[in-house]
Amino acid sequence: MNAGYPIGLEVAPAASQGRLGVFFRILIAIPALIIATLIRDVAQILVFISWLIILFTGKLPAGIGNFIAGALRWEVRVYAYLLLLTGKYPPFSLDDVADYPVHVLVQPQFEGRNRLTVFFRLIMVIPQAIVVYILAIVGAVVVFFGWLVALFTGSVPGGIHNFIAGVLRWSVRVEGYMYLLTDQYPPFSLS
Repeated sequence: MNAGYPIGLEVAPAASQGRLGVFFRILIAIPALIIATLIRDVAQILVFISWLIILFTGKLPAGIGNFIAGALRWEVRVYAYLLLLTGKYPPFSLDDVADYPVHVLVQPQFEGRNRLTVFFRLIMVIPQAIVVYILAIVGAVVVFFGWLVALFTGSVPGGIHNFIAGVLRWSVRVEGYMYLLTDQYPPFSLS
């Protein structure tokens, strides 16, 4: 986790994966994707409600913040599986799962919220969103090459694995910021 930033991602080093599972990864992930999408949609509604609550009270309700953080964990685990960062199927849980190789570290900021940065959040996140969008395009190409290599060798090369993890790490920080889990601006970094 980036030193001092309240949202981060830890990914286990590249490990061997079943070639058949790699080949059919998108099909295998469909149930997890459907549920993650539904949970993300609920979280986005709660983000809007949180936006209003924070503007009026200066506080993020703990129950809403914990649900949004859990939705972020769930979504990221599914994407980590799709992006070949792990061959282990993502668990169906909003909580952190100790034995899963991908951990989203989130410390939601409940008190002392900056109403001004919350009000202008969508404008403030534009530079980060542009960078993450460009990285996602490059990452998609890199994932494709990693997928081809994993089909023949049974594992994603370490450099590709680290780059994909870095892109996902950056994306998680930006998404957590957009989801109002923190007022601290995300660092421009893959680490």
